[in-house]
Amino acid sequence: MDFLEVIEKRKSVRRYSDRPVEREVLDAVVDVAQTAPSSRNSKSSAFMIIEDKDTLEALAQMRDYGASPLKHAQAGIVIMGDESKTDLWVDNCAISATFVQLALTAMDLASCWIHINGRPCLKDEPQGARAEDYVSDLLGIKDGLRPYCVIAIGYPEEEIPEK
Repeated sequence: MDFLEVIEKRKSVRRYSDRPVEREVLDAVVDVAQTAPSSRNSKSSAFMIIEDKDTLEALAQMRDYGASPLKHAQAGIVIMGDESKTDLWVDNCAISATFVQLALTAMDLASCWIHINGRPCLKDEPQGARAEDYVSDLLGIKDGLRPYCVIAIGYPEEEIPEK
């Protein structure tokens, strides 16, 4: 599949088959994401692969809206930023997450971007608990890394229709 075909084929998918995603594929996707451009080549993005179903279900509880695709995913990749490397860590994470989704599409996998940064846990309590804190606590994220988003991953439950 050439690059323009990947761009045309990519779309958010929220339901996945029970077919496991091979670890080698997930590692290859992270390798691609690590080539993403970053501000002043700061390489401020970091990645965590999640394959454990219980952890994916717990991640789906980070917000009471918009995170449910993680319940059905076979894997997830958490994209984190190191704000000590650059003040543009958010931008760098967004670029990295896009590379992840495009690489997954090229490998005939489906994905959905689940936003963490700046999101409340409860939609009706926008000033309350933050999804970022929930995810950091759940996954033990430390060392100045901040979770930006998680990409839900799986083989599509049904064929992805053309756009």
